[in-house]
Amino acid sequence: MSTRPDVTLAQRKRQLVATELTEAALQLLALRGFDAVTVDEIATTAGVSKRTFFRYFASKEDVVVQFLADMGADMRAGLAARPAGERPSEALLHAVSVPLSLCGDHAERALPVVRLILRTPALLARFLEHEARWREELTEELAGRLGLDPEAELYPRLAAGMAIAAFDTVLHHWSGDGDTEDPTALIGRAFTLLAPTLDRETR
Repeated sequence: MSTRPDVTLAQRKRQLVATELTEAALQLLALRGFDAVTVDEIATTAGVSKRTFFRYFASKEDVVVQFLADMGADMRAGLAARPAGERPSEALLHAVSVPLSLCGDHAERALPVVRLILRTPALLARFLEHEARWREELTEELAGRLGLDPEAELYPRLAAGMAIAAFDTVLHHWSGDGDTEDPTALIGRAFTLLAPTLDRETR
């Protein structure tokens, strides 16, 4: 007798609990500030025990770290899914647009979280660590697409760095206190400036 349906159901339940915890934590942290929220409050809001929280996350900071890790995974997957032969500027634009479009589509929830990350020193430090990792992942993916050695050629790392810099700039601009446009539109404007340089090296 196959146990695969039971495993799938267990995995689905685990993912559901993780999602509930993540949503509860991010919204509480964004509303009240990182230092003001306790793990007990997060667990209560999510409708689980404190013990259950620690089955999924080592700390409340880890909830935010996982959120960042998911953004990076979306970028790399987005780049990997682009058609072969597509211009680097187009491929990289689509890659970094994936998490930005999600932010724009759910701005009411995402904007406070982005502000929390960028304005909390401990979380900003983790964000910068992840950006460095995303740059390396995009470097590897782009080098593979172009058949270049990232250790021997300057282009893949430079191009990936430009894409991450554009992503970072858009997040900071979008999360400012003034009214601003959708992050997807902002990243499109940024890549309009970057595209001539990104594509010049591959012509």
